[in-house]
Amino acid sequence: MKKILLVEDEAHVVSFIKKGLSEEGFEVSVAFDGKTGLQLALENTFDLIILDIMLPEMNGLEVCKAIRVENQFVPILFLTALGTSENIVLGLENGADDYLVKPFKFIELVARIKTLIRRSKGKEPKSENKIEEEHTYIFGDLKLNDYTKTVTRANEEISLTTTEYKLLLNFMKNKNKVLSRMDILEAVWGVDYDLGTNVVDVYVNYLRKKIDTKSDEKIIHTIIGMGYVLRENE
Repeated sequence: MKKILLVEDEAHVVSFIKKGLSEEGFEVSVAFDGKTGLQLALENTFDLIILDIMLPEMNGLEVCKAIRVENQFVPILFLTALGTSENIVLGLENGADDYLVKPFKFIELVARIKTLIRRSKGKEPKSENKIEEEHTYIFGDLKLNDYTKTVTRANEEISLTTTEYKLLLNFMKNKNKVLSRMDILEAVWGVDYDLGTNVVDVYVNYLRKKIDTKSDEKIIHTIIGMGYVLRENE
């Protein structure tokens, strides 16, 4: 269930919005003044915050600005009776994502809420562990972490030059796929023409010495007349 914080000081407006959103399947928390709203926003996790601009204790613009210092991702929707362009711009400049001018149709409020929540998906900050996981390539006991730029085999760290690293990363991204020398030249050296040298063969041999030497399982194979492939022994 999506959680919404409603910060609004008019009781009849609160009753109308809370009842309607609850019927739409949202869980709604309410604050009747800006300070309480800010405290709730900072101490809890919400999927969206609805802020009136004219609030006691602390106005909506101040609340929005303070929330953005701590949370850049939660969608904030302003409700305002002040429909002038100047006030709308002020709201957006203070960190709001959208606004509705009172009076408004409830169906429009729901549409704005659903759109803002949908847009916010994927914007939440990822943990460092999650980022590392998304940038880690594993092939058997060989592991390449493209976040920390480290390579290990059988849990033993392997030191690679920049070019060797790029070459291995290309193999890891294309495991079990035969890569021609031209494929490798373009991916690693950024050239789409034959250099007229055996630079690819030389660097594949450099990489093999570091990756395969201490293991009985050779994983970088030559496919005669075609290129190279990262795969298990057949």
